[in-house]
Amino acid sequence: MKQILVATHNKGKLAEFASLLEPLGVAVISAEALALPEPEETATSFAGNARLKAIAAAKAANMPALADDSGISVAALENGPGIFSARYAAGDYASAFARIIAAAARKDEWRARFTCALCLAQPDGSTATYIGQADGMIAAPAGDGGFGYDPIFVPRGHTKTYAELGPVKDQISHRARAFAQIAAALG
Repeated sequence: MKQILVATHNKGKLAEFASLLEPLGVAVISAEALALPEPEETATSFAGNARLKAIAAAKAANMPALADDSGISVAALENGPGIFSARYAAGDYASAFARIIAAAARKDEWRARFTCALCLAQPDGSTATYIGQADGMIAAPAGDGGFGYDPIFVPRGHTKTYAELGPVKDQISHRARAFAQIAAALG
């Protein structure tokens, strides 16, 4: 089994990466396990931030590294918080949910999109980036699976939030769509 460094300190993302990579015969180790610092996200796009994190981790650990930058873009917030999704919540997702739902209700605009940029970097600095997106709607918080904004996002074609979908999420999510591209490239 091959091993890849996942450039994250987020336990939810690490678990999701592990479940998506296992069928490819790839085991994961986290940046946290190697005590690698998280670089500052200074890019202006999901792809740019994923690239910054992947290159920093690959060079620091001298092994292939996979990094993700993802977030939710809400039409009622002029497609924010976008790349600032984690900072928008600042660890208080209940408050972030309330602000998003209030904005959606004020504008009667419930459309949203999750975006995931995955960057696979080699220690020499070479990279490949894959983008996955999932369109859907904002809803009242429901479910206790997943992490981040999962409880308020209902993907198109479904009636339950990501947090309610369980393993189905790993097959249809923005991250699953980006991982499908990696699987095709590695396969």
